[in-house]
Amino acid sequence: MNKRPLYFDYAATTPVDERVIKVMVECLGFTGNFGNPASSSHAFGQQARQSVEQARRQVAELVGAQAEQIVWTSGATESNNLALKGVAQARGVSGGHIITSQIEHKAILDTAKQLQDAGVAVTYLVPDAEGLITPQAVSEAMREDTFLVSLMLVNNELGTINDIPAIGQVVRDRDALFHVDAAQGAGKVAIDLARWPVDLMSFSAHKVYGPKGIGALYVGPRAQQRLQAQIHGGGHEGGLRSGTLATHQIAAMGAAFALAATLFDEEKATIARLRERLLEPLLSIPGVRLNGSPTQRIPHTLSLTFNEGEFSSAALSTSIAFSATSACNSASNAPSHVLLALGHDARSASRTIRLSLGRFTTEQDIDQAVHLIKATCASAPAFWATGP
Repeated sequence: MNKRPLYFDYAATTPVDERVIKVMVECLGFTGNFGNPASSSHAFGQQARQSVEQARRQVAELVGAQAEQIVWTSGATESNNLALKGVAQARGVSGGHIITSQIEHKAILDTAKQLQDAGVAVTYLVPDAEGLITPQAVSEAMREDTFLVSLMLVNNELGTINDIPAIGQVVRDRDALFHVDAAQGAGKVAIDLARWPVDLMSFSAHKVYGPKGIGALYVGPRAQQRLQAQIHGGGHEGGLRSGTLATHQIAAMGAAFALAATLFDEEKATIARLRERLLEPLLSIPGVRLNGSPTQRIPHTLSLTFNEGEFSSAALSTSIAFSATSACNSASNAPSHVLLALGHDARSASRTIRLSLGRFTTEQDIDQAVHLIKATCASAPAFWATGP
């Protein structure tokens, strides 16, 4: 049996924590909590509803929200679609203006393009040299007819953190709604929706050691009457998202977010220490550079561009699981739109790898990864010849 490669792709997905799996399995099978949460007339449904509401509270507690402000979805992609399309359609799709950026996830960019085709004006902000969207850039892009701004908390390729509270205040001062894609931020950044001027925020369980196929959208008080459902049929989730609730996935997402809250400080410190153990020796390789802000970032995600030469990320793919770009770009073999927005060309983007650390990364993993990457570089004479 072949040895599995080292896992350094936590930004793409995380393995479900065993403690979360236990909660999930308890909602399956005839002896488990398998009832339909909408079946309020008997104990099976009532028990399932209790699990759903407990999970709603657990998700809300991690991000400083109220439980009733959490709407279940199938993941961050659906949450993003509900936020953007829901706000646009509630006001009448044609006309008006929204702001996003060139380095958002494709779930935002493709949705914005669909709204643009329907008659909504869209501004795609250019990031600064450190991969950040500044409050000033947002302020300068605001128009009289701007009704929505959508920006991510943590960039999924760079690991950079936008100043969401400051941006949110700019947006709120102009009476627009502010949506934040926090799929990469939950459990890694301290989020406080009780204080942050944010109206909508998207979450995904599988980025926080929960299962795939379940997510949530925070809907704040300013957005509640300015959001139109995208899935109809039964009026579930306050009429914002119809469909039978998947108790096992929801309970697991709640458990994952509760666990993230418990481990937050310890995990952040551990991963920061591991990041330094990984980054310092890699930056000693001639020509290697870190993409994005060196300080305004989470420790979990590193984007590294290697020097011109014979270095090929394909040489590492059998020994290290990593990404050359986001998972959605990888599927299309397209160069990273994030790196292109930062000024890379296609060749430079092809020499960039994303290494992302997580809960189960060990010091041994770090040391082996450094050894393998250095060995790959050492075997490419042209790489060393070009210098920094």
